[in-house]
Amino acid sequence: MRQAQGRLTVETGGGDLTDVTDRIARWLSQQGLADGLLTIFCRHTSASLIIQENADPDVQRDLIAYFRRLVPEGDPLYVHTAEGPDDMPAHVRAALTQTQLSIPFDRGRMVLGTWQGIYVFEHRRRPHRRELVLHALGE
Repeated sequence: MRQAQGRLTVETGGGDLTDVTDRIARWLSQQGLADGLLTIFCRHTSASLIIQENADPDVQRDLIAYFRRLVPEGDPLYVHTAEGPDDMPAHVRAALTQTQLSIPFDRGRMVLGTWQGIYVFEHRRRPHRRELVLHALGE
């Protein structure tokens, strides 16, 4: 067994989904590992990771709209408001999604489904620089 670790900086647009599939695939292909498991970890509490359809952009728009409706800004129950009206909803949205993904790889390529892509889900309204930690374990 061998392992590799790297970091990927992602510039988000704010309140959106940023496709990182190709960047992660390139990193993995450069590690010289054939078969194993890739872990991707998002080092933030107001952004998350999702695997989602990458063919129809309406899916992404609908997901964003749904999360905005599910966890709205301005809820009077929020106590943590010092960082702006979008901060606490961003934390709740991140808690409802994932900050880590595990994806198997075979022959140096992630074993994703035909319509699957990996996205950083930015839960804050303004653009941010997010960091992902990549760890591959395999042969």
